[in-house]
Order: sequence, then structure tokens, then C-alpha cells
Amino acid sequence: MPRLLVVHHTPSPALQAVLEAVKEGAALVEEVELVLRPALSAGPADVLAADGVLLGTPANIGYMSGALKHFFDTVYYPCLDATVGLPYGVYVHGNDDTAGALTSIDRITGALRWKQVAAPLSLTGSASPADLDAVRELAATVAVGL
Repeated sequence: MPRLLVVHHTPSPALQAVLEAVKEGAALVEEVELVLRPALSAGPADVLAADGVLLGTPANIGYMSGALKHFFDTVYYPCLDATVGLPYGVYVHGNDDTAGALTSIDRITGALRWKQVAAPLSLTGSASPADLDAVRELAATVAVGL
């Protein structure tokens, strides 16, 4: 059964609602195992065992969270050659801007040579019902591609 790894940093109620929508969206795709890992505890073994990754982070002062950066620092060299072409998706939540966070994630996943299989999702302010629908669609899109 394909395994979708969700690496997330979920420090706020808004991001918790987004993570719940991720779980709902992935559940729409039968025969996919969903593995949730907080970014501070996810490591190379998690990535190497995954068939795809969904990354989630808040935008903090124009960058991804320190937790997601720590995840990338931890997995970069152990996964560099072994995960070329790994399908991934990403969502970022910020109060007003997510561009810097998305750019930095794009640079790192590009260096890892992962394959983006869905448009990045930028969420700002409170998560609206439409935002949560978009998150469900993102999770389902990444899951169905496995």
C-alpha cells in the first residue's frame, strides 16, 4: 500500500484545522497509508519509507518554520540520492504573506530533486471553508498520485 508522509508544524488552532482537513482529504483515497509526523520528529527513515510527502508549515517572518527547516537539515544528505523524483505537495499558512516560505521550500525540494505534483497552497488569515476544501483537495491530489 502506498504511504503518504505528512510532515507538519502545527502550532496554532488554524493550522490544526488545516491538518484535520489534510487527514480528511487523504482519507478520500482508498489504499493509501497516511503517516503523520511533526517536523521536529520526522527523520530520514520516515522519508525513505514514504511514496510521497505532504509538507505543512506556518510562515514565520517570511520563512518556513524552524521546525520544517530542521526537518530538511536532518533529511537532506541521507535522502539526497535515494529520493530523487519523490512526489510532494506543500501548504503554508501565514497571517498575511507566505511567499518567502514557499520560495525557500521550493529551493530545498528542488535541490533534493523531488517532484511537485500539486500547486503549492498558500493560506492567509483565518482558514475559511474554501481554504479547508482546497487543503482536502491538495491532500487527495498528492495521495491519488501515489
